[in-house]
Amino acid sequence: MSDDASLWSALADPHRRAIVALLLERPRPVGEIVEACGLSQPSTSKHLKVLRQAGLVRVRQDAQRRVYALDPAPIASLDAWLAPYRQLWNSSLDALGRRLDETSDDKGPTTKD
Repeated sequence: MSDDASLWSALADPHRRAIVALLLERPRPVGEIVEACGLSQPSTSKHLKVLRQAGLVRVRQDAQRRVYALDPAPIASLDAWLAPYRQLWNSSLDALGRRLDETSDDKGPTTKD
C-alpha cells in the first residue's frame, strides 16, 4: 500500500472514482469496466494502474482476463483519517436538529380548518 497522498491523488480523478464505485459492487474484468465507464481500453488500463499503484485495487488473472477488486485496507485508512471530520460534521448536524426541534416546539401545534 502507498502513502495517503497517493490515495487522495488516485481518488481525485472522477473516472477513477467511478471505477472504485463499480468495484464496490463486485470484482470486475477490465472489459466490464471499460463498457461501464465509457472509456477506451487503454485509458481504463491507465486509470486501473494508478489505482493499483495507490493500493486501492488488486488484480488477479482468470484465464485470459484480468479481474480487478477493491482492496479494503486503504479505504479503511482513509476512513480512519476522516473520522474526526465526520464527528465534527455529525455534531453540527445534531446541533441543527436540536435547533429545528426548538423552533418547531416554539410554534406550537398546528391545526387544519
